Amino acid sequence: MADSDSLPPLEAAPAQSALPVERLYRHCEPGELAFETTAELEPLARQPGQERAVEALGFGLAIEHEGYNLYLMGSSGVGKRELLQGILREAAARGDGAISDWCYVNNFEAPDHPLVLRLPRGMGCELRRDMARAVEDLLASLPATFQSEEYHSRVQELGEEFQEQSEFQQIAERAAQHDIAMIQTPSGYTLAPTKNGEVIPPNEFEALPEEEKKATLALIEELKGELKGVVRQLPRRRRESMERFRQLNREFSQLAIDPVFADLKQKYEQHADVVAYLEAAHHDVLEEAEAFTQEREESAIPENLKERAREFTRYGVNVLVDNADLETVPIVYEDNPTFANLLGRSEHFARMGTLLTDFSLIKPGALHRANGGYLLLDADKLLTQPFAWTGLKRALKARDIRIQSPEQFFSFAATAQLEPEPVPLDVKVLMLGDRYLFHLLQEYDPEFVSLFRVTADMTEDVDRTPENTGLFARMLHSLSQEYGLLALDRSAVARVIEHAARRVEDSTRLSVHRGRLQSLLTESDFLARRAGASSIAAGHVDAAIEAAVHRLDQLRERSQEGILREIMLVATEGTAVGQVNGLAVYLLGDYAFGRPTRITATARLGAGKVLDIEREVDLGGKIHSKAVMIISALLADRYARNRPLPLSASLVFEQSYGGIEGDSASVAELVALVSAIADIPVRQELAVTGSLNQHGTVQAIGGVNEKVEGFFDICNARGLSGSQGVVIPAANAVHLMLRRDVRDAVAEGRFHVYTADDIDRALELLTGFSVASIDARVSARVDELQALSRRFSGRGESAGRGDDGDG
Repeated sequence: MADSDSLPPLEAAPAQSALPVERLYRHCEPGELAFETTAELEPLARQPGQERAVEALGFGLAIEHEGYNLYLMGSSGVGKRELLQGILREAAARGDGAISDWCYVNNFEAPDHPLVLRLPRGMGCELRRDMARAVEDLLASLPATFQSEEYHSRVQELGEEFQEQSEFQQIAERAAQHDIAMIQTPSGYTLAPTKNGEVIPPNEFEALPEEEKKATLALIEELKGELKGVVRQLPRRRRESMERFRQLNREFSQLAIDPVFADLKQKYEQHADVVAYLEAAHHDVLEEAEAFTQEREESAIPENLKERAREFTRYGVNVLVDNADLETVPIVYEDNPTFANLLGRSEHFARMGTLLTDFSLIKPGALHRANGGYLLLDADKLLTQPFAWTGLKRALKARDIRIQSPEQFFSFAATAQLEPEPVPLDVKVLMLGDRYLFHLLQEYDPEFVSLFRVTADMTEDVDRTPENTGLFARMLHSLSQEYGLLALDRSAVARVIEHAARRVEDSTRLSVHRGRLQSLLTESDFLARRAGASSIAAGHVDAAIEAAVHRLDQLRERSQEGILREIMLVATEGTAVGQVNGLAVYLLGDYAFGRPTRITATARLGAGKVLDIEREVDLGGKIHSKAVMIISALLADRYARNRPLPLSASLVFEQSYGGIEGDSASVAELVALVSAIADIPVRQELAVTGSLNQHGTVQAIGGVNEKVEGFFDICNARGLSGSQGVVIPAANAVHLMLRRDVRDAVAEGRFHVYTADDIDRALELLTGFSVASIDARVSARVDELQALSRRFSGRGESAGRGDDGDG
């Protein structure tokens, strides 16, 4: 520390004026609002201030070129989905795109490659009903056809024509005429001589005359030749018989089947794909007609007929997407965008320990349901689902939807899998996410830019103009109507407007964050109803705001308790050298609070380095370290521009046990350094916040309201002396929307809010001395340090020469 007696005296600074109470809060007077309650207002179609986003959305929705999908940016709860849905409903109503049904049907030639059909809206279910009815008709008509007398007569004729026994009988009769018997054995037929109808034993046959034996054997050989000829012709005749019977069955099947399919083909003749499918089904039914003739006793009952028809799933129609009830193109929001929920899936059933599937088990995804329209996806949900983002990009690039399991997609499939025909894709995808995710995708996924070429950026605040104030009131009315809340009287609207300015930390702007406004109105409505009020008043809004703060306020209370019990050291009166009250803000989600913290500095002879203790122990962030470097540069430029600065100094946030980040303590740190260098006392009844540039300009910081209120709470708890207050950057004056108790104390002169636009004014406010006398004192101290530096430098040189002489 310097010897203050040897330094120039300090002169009192001119009187400094604080901000008047009018500048601490911008009121919204209820009398300025031209209504009694919001029930008198017209609802607002969309929240104010979104003209830029609406224009971008309109452009992205209108352009039909490939890759012009949209990314809508905005924080969570700002109202992205609500804005989109309103715009999409208008776009869908104007659109003239055809709305289609999508179906999968059996591929009779390759069952593991089902075919896709695109039909006009409502026709998918109609085709399914028609095919089910056709199967029922065939189950009723085919058995009757094959039980007709005509069919049995034709069968009998064919049977007689291809009677195999007739030729064998002729050979047997001819043999009998010559006393030869034709005997059937397990291996076929054999011939043997007979006498009186009995087969002659071998020994008796051998006893016959030689000529008789020869004649008998010759006849037997002749008959055997004829018999072999008949046997050789038997397979061919059987094939002919089977073919003739098959033709007969087909002929009679066509009598029942052809009319059914002829009607269907005529009905769907305008749809070539359907006709092609009906042709294939027609051919398959003809081939499988026997399955329809296996009549059961109960089949004649209509209900049982329907039950049997369900067994013939191969002729069914899987209506993947039924848009019969849609009046406009589809708008689909998928809140769980997994791979299967986006692209569809093929389910399986177990049979004999094996997983099987068919076209009827294909299920649609969100892309199928949105095809021809719009698909809304939350970016964070999409990106956290395995393979979903990859699958979506592939579908958008290929412009078709391939239903594959993830195992198939990555060639890991081990069970039976279908490969359905891809569905042509024509969809506009709209991703909803925050700015952080958008910039991450832009930076790390080169395909993102080519697929999502349009970005719409939602604003979260608007200028606080009379026009926007009116729109804001209408927005409150819309939210009240949407959520079934009580109307707000104009005092409540005025209070919400003031709170919206506080939320955005700017008295000249209004927060239009839909989610936060909806929460405030809902809680105010609850309190109003509990009090039996017919509308929401300002008191209910105030109570809701206070209750929301109180629910999260325990950490602030514990922090302030530590200061008031002097566990955490913060002075609010007197003076001290090298010690300043800084102000910090703590962010806990949507809740923030301010707290004073002691910043100290020491200075001594050295090499011109300012040591940031927070940085040395890895508690200081990069921005804070940058701020300390700026302070060092400013200090050197101000007091040692043309000479060395032979001092070392150290800075520290006392009793900080966590990370320190930001540059809002720059003013406090520089004041602490100047105080430590020149032994200048600093007023402890003041706290200060503000950042600095290298030229000494005090720059704006964030959280100004919370910081002022944090120091006020400590001073108020200890008892306001009338000299306490805070120093803030002049640029932050417009951001002030302070609590009522702070404003009341300022109005009574018990607390003060000062502004500083440069370091000179900050020094004068915090020390009470003129900046000229402060600078003179610091310069004198630097001169002393330089003299000390030369003295110690000279001693070192003398000692060096003495050593050389002794040597």
